[in-house]
Amino acid sequence: MLFAAETNYPLLQVFLSMLYFFLFVIWIWIAIMVVVDIFRSRDLGGFAKALWFLFVIVVPYLGVFIYLIARGGKMHERQASDAAAQKAAFDDYVRQTAGTGDVASQLTQLADLRDRGVISADEFDAQKAKLLA
Repeated sequence: MLFAAETNYPLLQVFLSMLYFFLFVIWIWIAIMVVVDIFRSRDLGGFAKALWFLFVIVVPYLGVFIYLIARGGKMHERQASDAAAQKAAFDDYVRQTAGTGDVASQLTQLADLRDRGVISADEFDAQKAKLLA
């Protein structure tokens, strides 16, 4: 009796239901990516963004498919350029935060500043001790 429900819902129907579910999830993902691309796109003005968004909301399947046909080729380029810009900003932040990291070059710069008279010998010794610590 425990497995009696299996006869009313065959295995093929289970696989078909899973296929429908995953196709629906993929559809939701594509629709979200289109909406994100509409608002992330720099080559569209505000009015054009509003029109595309309304088109995708009012007629979802047709709107998404037309957007993918009309502007889908550049979606990857926009995502790649945004990712490259984020990576460059992160790398620049890490470089600024970490400093040069080369103690020998920093000691050379300190010695040059001391030789030019910009810092005193005591300041040089304090900075040198800080670098070597």
